[in-house]
Amino acid sequence: MSVSVLSKTRVRPWPLATAAAVCLLSFASFWVAQRLAHVNMLDVMVYRAEGETLRAGGDLYAMRATSANLAMTYPPFAAVLFVPLTLVSVPLMRTLATAGNLLLVIALVQLSLQLVRPALSRTDLWRTTLFVAAAVVWCEPVWTTLRYGQINLLIAVAVLWDLTRREGSRWAGLGIGLATAVKLTPGLFVVLLFAAGLLLWRRDRRWNQWLRTGATATGVFLATTLTVALALPADSKKFWTETLFATGRVGFAEETANQSISGVLARLMHTDSPGVWWLLTAAAMGGAAMYLAVRAAVRGDKAVAVIICAFTALMISPISWSHHWVWCVPLLILLADRATRAWPVTGVVALAFTSFALWWVPHDPGRPELDQNAGQMLLSAVYPLTATALLVAYVLRERRQALAKE
Repeated sequence: MSVSVLSKTRVRPWPLATAAAVCLLSFASFWVAQRLAHVNMLDVMVYRAEGETLRAGGDLYAMRATSANLAMTYPPFAAVLFVPLTLVSVPLMRTLATAGNLLLVIALVQLSLQLVRPALSRTDLWRTTLFVAAAVVWCEPVWTTLRYGQINLLIAVAVLWDLTRREGSRWAGLGIGLATAVKLTPGLFVVLLFAAGLLLWRRDRRWNQWLRTGATATGVFLATTLTVALALPADSKKFWTETLFATGRVGFAEETANQSISGVLARLMHTDSPGVWWLLTAAAMGGAAMYLAVRAAVRGDKAVAVIICAFTALMISPISWSHHWVWCVPLLILLADRATRAWPVTGVVALAFTSFALWWVPHDPGRPELDQNAGQMLLSAVYPLTATALLVAYVLRERRQALAKE
């Protein structure tokens, strides 16, 4: 029987103190590198402006912030969460945002390990967490999340916290519900929870953890959204009837940072509006991927189900900036754990997320992405192409295993 990468920590375990020192050194180097790169933490400045607008009683969706003239794109509940950012100075806010996101890197790695290898001992879990966190902090999505002061790590941690709770936990669903109230894309996990839960219910005829978590997440989302609607009726009405459908507020679809199907098609078609082609492609790919996710969940492979669902949400969203792809962290952990003779695959995927390849193409103001050549299109589609290739490889592997059993 082959031995997985993560279990090798039991063969020649490094001291926990060594793992902590390596992680601290990597994080310190990362912090210095970000300062030397003069990161502007643009998004956390927008979050602060949203909190200030809410405190002043202004119109959240008429607000514009920073030199980039950025608007609020999240539901109103997000502005409520951003109010504490207004209570400290800007330099302190930036420091706290960076430190908080580095801690969230550790949390994301640990929850990913619990998802992939729930049987790891506490010591092995912490040792592996610190070593892996020291490496994955340098992935482009993580780097860019900290560069902008984004909330992607927080969203991913909230989702994984729910999906790694013990059987019967009353709190499972709280994280997904709140994450969806802040940013709608985590709502696809609710679809996974109900689809898998209903299929298991049909088979076993009993209430299960998938349904319980889905119901809790739905209840938390509705309660939060309705409460905010009562407190902020004008902003809530504007978001749910206007802003939600105005995808142009977020940015141009063809931008190289947009690593969704919509972005790939926009660059391929040399247009900022792929329209019906995006809808058809997203529906077909999203439906197929969610079928695989639900089937994996029903078969008991929760890690595969969760990661496929996460990447499906990224692929079918109109805009998925590169920093949204922090889900590469649990993906890389899953691949490393199951890499017996597939180390080249794990290495190639790791390279895709650490190479910053999408930024090698022209992307300065002037919208050069509308005139990309074939090579530039491949580079600027590195994340969707990687995700698609992995899904195809997964399908082929499942098919081979099914044929082998016949």
